[in-house]
Amino acid sequence: MSSQLTLYHCSPSRSSGVLALLNELKAPFELKVMNMKKNEHKSPEYLALNPLGKVPAIVHDGAVITEQAAIYIYLADLFPEAGLAPAIGDPLRGPYLRWMVFYGSCFEPAVIDNWMKRPPVDRGACGYGDYDSMFKLVLDQLAKGPYLLGDKFTAVDVLWSAAMGWMNAYKLLPESPLIPAYVDRIASRPAVAAAAARDAELMAAQKASA
Repeated sequence: MSSQLTLYHCSPSRSSGVLALLNELKAPFELKVMNMKKNEHKSPEYLALNPLGKVPAIVHDGAVITEQAAIYIYLADLFPEAGLAPAIGDPLRGPYLRWMVFYGSCFEPAVIDNWMKRPPVDRGACGYGDYDSMFKLVLDQLAKGPYLLGDKFTAVDVLWSAAMGWMNAYKLLPESPLIPAYVDRIASRPAVAAAAARDAELMAAQKASA
């Protein structure tokens, strides 16, 4: 496997979770840091990679991958020795992919719609059905813990815990003891904590240079 892997990152942002995942995978990579407040993610160079100007984005051997779920799936499969992605044929592979994709297709859209107080649409026409049912499904899964796939920690937990961390900080989620317990459980992992510390250093450096 080639080590020509680059993460394009803004601190803090959704790419912070990918930084944590790369730590968990013990992956060799180059970090390209952009200052969001200076609109460096809107530079012509970066827009040539991702015309939407969003992070995260990774480049591996010339291939550009964007979108959180795609990046997490790609990286966890790229480094199978880390054991963060059930292999094809493993009974957990289907549930793993389900929860990986459910985040971006249902959970975050529902949370944002609820936060923006958008009027509900017909349940049959809405991709996530309705907010309450969607959220109950997530809480029921967390209650089976300690991870989304039960006893097995996977890349999907890095994605969900990172997202729930910032959502809970902005009070976008209903109160439930399951959420902070889950977020703290993942955040306490040495690789995740090290990524958070590095992110804090990057933010401090950018603030100092402002």
